[in-house]
Amino acid sequence: MIRVLVVEDSPVVREFLVYILNSDPDVTVIATACDGEEALDVLRSHRPDVITMDIHMPKLNGLEATRVIMETQPTPIVIVSGSTDPTEVVTTFDAIDAGALAVLRRPAGIGNPDHEATARDLIQVVKLMSEVKVVRRWSRMRKSFQTPCQTSISSLPRAAQTKIVVMGASTGGPPALETILRALPKDFPAPILIVQHMAGGFIEGFVEWLKNSASLPVHVAKQGELPLPGHVYVAPDEYQMKVGSDGRIVLTKDEPEHGLTPSISYLFRSVADVYGHGAIAGLLTGMGRDGAEELYMLKAKGSITFAQDKDSSVVHGMAGEAIKLDAATLILPLQKIAAVLTDLVNDRGEMKFGS
Repeated sequence: MIRVLVVEDSPVVREFLVYILNSDPDVTVIATACDGEEALDVLRSHRPDVITMDIHMPKLNGLEATRVIMETQPTPIVIVSGSTDPTEVVTTFDAIDAGALAVLRRPAGIGNPDHEATARDLIQVVKLMSEVKVVRRWSRMRKSFQTPCQTSISSLPRAAQTKIVVMGASTGGPPALETILRALPKDFPAPILIVQHMAGGFIEGFVEWLKNSASLPVHVAKQGELPLPGHVYVAPDEYQMKVGSDGRIVLTKDEPEHGLTPSISYLFRSVADVYGHGAIAGLLTGMGRDGAEELYMLKAKGSITFAQDKDSSVVHGMAGEAIKLDAATLILPLQKIAAVLTDLVNDRGEMKFGS
């Protein structure tokens, strides 16, 4: 039985969430709290497996409560938000950066045609997050500094200019991507395409959040756009994203892959076809295996590939699957990925023009 603490300041919404979660035989709500302070008190006495957390609350809001919980008594936290306004969602992603695992829209009300699907999503995410072994936020970040790169960059072949960098992420991805993009130089000479698994309605807010710290311009990808060097393009909600033969971004309504739209596999496969050895591709923290086989395909085409290491990952799912397949040329701690990308892109370019 998965034991859940529901933190929500609205009595109506609180009871609604309790009703949904208790409808599943494997889930039980053991307690509720109306603000962050009460949540901390309840946490000490009840020790839930998962916490659903509202952001905007009196006394102690969801962001500050998440920070305290992850520093003192780490517990899987799912942010349940009633707003997808990009300016308000920024605070939600600050909570993800503080250690919350996932963000979901509040389920639609009973009678709404989306009610069953959104209620099912909440239950599924709570179940999945209950399996994540969280640690203190500072502890994981400290370990990521100490993990060595397992392949020497100087030993890699360099034969072509890097034309594109692609990355895929899921659970734990937002702060990982923020860490990477913040550390890249402003003159990074290649476009970057990203697929981040996320609940519908939050991508625009996620991009706005990234803009606050990224050194490069960050955009929600648009149909027919030609990716520019030094710009970052994030796949939009409910579309598969790929690159066409002319290098332009193509957004489609093709079927989900691994149950996901957008899918990392879908993007990686097109990059392997169009760019081959002119690409750098990587899988970051996240559940499942989306993109793992396609990362192997990219490596076989001559791309340099990387996977985030286990110690710095929130969930070593996709990256771990890629490592098992020998799909990763490099296995990298989070804090080294930006520097390695910069070195690889610059070195490959120098080899092309200097030979």
